[in-house]
Amino acid sequence: MTISILVHDRKTGSYGGAAATGSLCVGGWVLRGTPESGLSASQGSLPSTLWGTEVLAAMQAGKSAEEAVLGIVGADSGRHQRQLAALDPAGGAFAFTGEESVPAAGSRAGPGLIVAGNLLETEGVIDACFEGYVAAKGSLAERLMAALDAAAKAGGDSRGLLSAALLIVNRAQAPLSLRIDKSAAPLADLRALHHSATTGLYAEWAALVPTLEEPERATPYRETAGQPV
Repeated sequence: MTISILVHDRKTGSYGGAAATGSLCVGGWVLRGTPESGLSASQGSLPSTLWGTEVLAAMQAGKSAEEAVLGIVGADSGRHQRQLAALDPAGGAFAFTGEESVPAAGSRAGPGLIVAGNLLETEGVIDACFEGYVAAKGSLAERLMAALDAAAKAGGDSRGLLSAALLIVNRAQAPLSLRIDKSAAPLADLRALHHSATTGLYAEWAALVPTLEEPERATPYRETAGQPV
């Protein structure tokens, strides 16, 4: 019911994820992560948000993505209805696809990169997403959104798309968590929201808030009408 991509950008140290689906609220259901734990994408016909948080805890404790995923899914008797992809802090990637996942379903992994999907128009959607990211230019966020665009052009979710999300985390920056929870054009709306969040007054404010590298940062922000609070 979803296509998702998780990436570690070694040049910037950022971890990024993006997802789109034919149902509501893909960001809240699927994407989770921090620079200290890596990223997860928990999805499927009966997705477990518990999987998403538990796999992050396991990776932060030192387990590889493969070790963490296998340990969590193996203990769940409902695993056949679910899918879980993970990217550990070292860039290792692994995914589990339950045998009762609605086809087309599967995953593809490479160094610092993993794509997973289910209820897709064809299995080629996974390859399109993966290759779309690799071929894209620009910032991490721009490449992730290009990957979702490529997946959609290849058929995407067999029901069409209704929601989309983007998550970028970095020790030296505030998290960027963008969600389009319901839209007739979620990928276009995600791009528009990304532009608004990375330009102008909002971007100026976001650059001043605490980060993992500077947890006590409190540079004053000038009083401006419409500023974030």
